[in-house]
Amino acid sequence: MNLREMTGLQIMQAMLDGHIPAPSITHTMPMKAIQVSDGEITFEAQADERHLNPMGGVHGGFAATVLDSATACAVHSALPAGASYATIDLNVKMVRPVPKNQAVFATGKLINLSTSLAIADATLTDKQGRLLATASASCMVSR
Repeated sequence: MNLREMTGLQIMQAMLDGHIPAPSITHTMPMKAIQVSDGEITFEAQADERHLNPMGGVHGGFAATVLDSATACAVHSALPAGASYATIDLNVKMVRPVPKNQAVFATGKLINLSTSLAIADATLTDKQGRLLATASASCMVSR
């Protein structure tokens, strides 16, 4: 399997299906892709004792990291073979505390893709569908 010859969607689908390993960040931030299509992806994640702030709540960086993955992978899923990307900005709004030891879901959606710039939005929700955080990201695209 030559990753340089695969589209972003093919790569993301191969990770989802277990044919290629997920990135190492998924061990630090327990998350896995559960659905992917062209320009859209959903991750399931779960914060645990490793992700707490000094007050015992889930650190905001957990939500930011999961939302960065959702926005960036939404972009990745729309890229042609041989193209790559890098996040150049990420704007996160925290709405509710992220629960510890409970599944949360991050859905990223591509908003715009041009030759060198992509924009994506994402939401982080709990299992009841309540909004926990939102994000908007810009990614530089290299072809």
